[in-house]
Amino acid sequence: MQIIKDKQIIDDSWSYISDDAELKAGDISVSPARWNKDKQQLLHHDGKVGVRLEPSDSVDDIAEDLKEIELIELNFPAFADGRAFSHAWLLRNRYQYTGEIRATGHYMPDQVFYLSRVGINAFNLEKTEDLPVALSTLSDFTVSYQKSTN
Repeated sequence: MQIIKDKQIIDDSWSYISDDAELKAGDISVSPARWNKDKQQLLHHDGKVGVRLEPSDSVDDIAEDLKEIELIELNFPAFADGRAFSHAWLLRNRYQYTGEIRATGHYMPDQVFYLSRVGINAFNLEKTEDLPVALSTLSDFTVSYQKSTN
């Protein structure tokens, strides 16, 4: 599977592990509940560790651990739910998170430019055939009227 990261199409090495599945080697992301429950085991995991936030999750719940987390996935269960935009902005501005923030789930390629404006730097689209279009939208505008994270 391929994704867009830092304005390039690359192969994705990450996989999401649900709360009821066994941990496996490699680069994995888990829920905030699993992170908090199995933190010590995850810190010694063979691979990188990320956390997937749902819109109803709070960034504050993982804020103290951000230096240990290499990927924050922001899941969009529906394209009309914009709470992940706020999560990204908080991570970049309030918590100065410098790791990868990835949008995943149901969002449209047309939203990629606006997601990048709030600090998301990686995009896992539902259809890989949309990657070239989504990548091109990152260059839609050369001038911004408002200050943002980029």
